[in-house]
Amino acid sequence: MRLYNTLSKKVEEFKPKIEGKVNLYTCGPTVYNFSHVGNLRTYIFEDVLQKSLEYLGYDVKRVMNITDVGHMTSDADFGEDKMLKGAKREGKTVYEIADFYTKAFLNDMSKLNIAIPSIIEKASANVDIYIKIIERLLEKGYAYISNGNVYFDVSKAKDYYALSGKNPDDLLVAVRETVEDDKAKKSPFDFGLWFTISKFENQAMKWDSPWGVGYPGWHIECSGIAIKEFGDFVDIHCGGVDNIFPHHTNEIAQSEGYLGHEWCNFWCHGAHLNDKTGKMSKSNGEFLTLSLLESKGYRPLDYRYFCLSSHYRNTLVFTYESLDIAKNALTKLKKRVQNLEDNGIVNESQFNDYNNKFKEALSNDLNTAQMLTSVYDVLKDSELDDSTKLSLIRSFDCVLSLNLDSVEDFGIDEEFKKYIEEKIKIRDVAKKNKDFALADSIRDELLEKKVKLLDKKEGTTYTIVD
Repeated sequence: MRLYNTLSKKVEEFKPKIEGKVNLYTCGPTVYNFSHVGNLRTYIFEDVLQKSLEYLGYDVKRVMNITDVGHMTSDADFGEDKMLKGAKREGKTVYEIADFYTKAFLNDMSKLNIAIPSIIEKASANVDIYIKIIERLLEKGYAYISNGNVYFDVSKAKDYYALSGKNPDDLLVAVRETVEDDKAKKSPFDFGLWFTISKFENQAMKWDSPWGVGYPGWHIECSGIAIKEFGDFVDIHCGGVDNIFPHHTNEIAQSEGYLGHEWCNFWCHGAHLNDKTGKMSKSNGEFLTLSLLESKGYRPLDYRYFCLSSHYRNTLVFTYESLDIAKNALTKLKKRVQNLEDNGIVNESQFNDYNNKFKEALSNDLNTAQMLTSVYDVLKDSELDDSTKLSLIRSFDCVLSLNLDSVEDFGIDEEFKKYIEEKIKIRDVAKKNKDFALADSIRDELLEKKVKLLDKKEGTTYTIVD
């Protein structure tokens, strides 16, 4: 597996700490609102990464956090907590907001065939580990207390800007929102590890700590959860490109300060999904959620296909015209797959040849466009029988997760659907009674109505033909 490593700024061979096993950490959502489709693009890329690693034989342990405390409306240490903002907006408690939008997020994941991580941890449930890490950072001189709050001293971090490639001269106060002119800090680049009630009096979630009643900073949460679940090392850490600085940069600084050694050698980031006006956000124009796309007649997997058609590191521009193209392409692809007939016999040599090509595509920095091309190459190869084609496509779909072999009605109305199903039942009885003339006549009758019957081992299904 070769992947682009944000830390080294190049595509390189991935090697886990323990052969055959991968510790994969992916940053989860801040659950104060629905996820927009730009957020979901990142989770699709991470899903493809996990499934590609598993396809190559790795045992993947994936951990994701749910941020339900401490994330400001700015990525710095100022503004309003996003959770509190959501609670005020809807007249609910932050706990009610967190529960509702966590369930909504997991529902979106399910609709998009994104594998649910084996471990999902709420930030609010892990305060003890944050306190433990902060205490050691203070002991080791990486952190300091000022005005009731605990800050990380970035001057003590080794190669603090290595991941982002940023220059501190470009991050002057009042130039970027990611830097706050906080007089309590030794440097404007330092970041908060723990905030007491003296800073945000309206904070809803608060805990006792050695430094007073308060709550953790956003960045310490991912470090704490990853260290709790993985121990001393993470093999791959993922997120969107907007997480590179300051979030992932700060994770590295505090984690390596706490552990005393390099923490994660491989960082993978997905590019933005933009709309026509620029970067997509929850406050910019139409709030593009998966539910909105469904209300407009799109299937969730139309959006997944749209994302897979582009490389995860390329900025993708969302338009409904582009989504229409993806929807039509996936519909035609599924129809072609459903027309294949399975006799259960697979040509192993041909299977292995195409499977190796598919592995080359996914091993080439997750080249999803080439993975899709592999599906079309299989379908158009006249040397392959239907059973081998189906076996390959089902195997590829373990990574693509487009439900390519699932039966779909493609907009058939309920009355016509019942008619088809009744005809199939009559035909099944005719075949059982060896009345093959009646069975064939039903097949031909349906074919005249653009319905092709498919006799498979698990029973008869159908597809609509053009």
